[in-house]
Amino acid sequence: MEFKEYEKAVARYHNNMNLMSLPLSSWSFYTSFFGKIRNSVGDTSLLETIVAQNKWKTTWSFNEQLQDDTVIVVTDASLKIVFASKNIVEMNGYIPEEVIGNSPKMFQGKLTNDKISREISIAVKEQKPFEKVIINYCKDGSIYKCHIKGYPVFNTKGKLTNFIAFEKIAA
Repeated sequence: MEFKEYEKAVARYHNNMNLMSLPLSSWSFYTSFFGKIRNSVGDTSLLETIVAQNKWKTTWSFNEQLQDDTVIVVTDASLKIVFASKNIVEMNGYIPEEVIGNSPKMFQGKLTNDKISREISIAVKEQKPFEKVIINYCKDGSIYKCHIKGYPVFNTKGKLTNFIAFEKIAA
């Protein structure tokens, strides 16, 4: 009997609090957010390893960039992709493992503007930063406008070691 009265009292107490229950689907928002944070932390760690191995001379805050839905792609000096942040899949459908070892040209196609592509190539050859919007292709063949900020990366001795691109979908 005592437990029955206790349960009634607890029920009255909770009813008087006007609590709103959350649907179970609200957890999916948390799961999505947590996944982004986890990927961002992992990507930041991998980027810091690349920085240390290549002795980059840089002050970039990778964690801030990644939390701003920016995709980061790093190539070696010969333009082979050595790193792509995990959020690249949200931009174009590729997972990092599918792009590593390839050239960034893998994202270009028939509708990619040749003039802009040449301007990027010239900046890369001259080891200069660039900022361009270019039409790229997703894994499924659809297109998207990609805003790219690209930079040559030099080590502490001034030798070119990598290129890094910060990419976002352009409006």
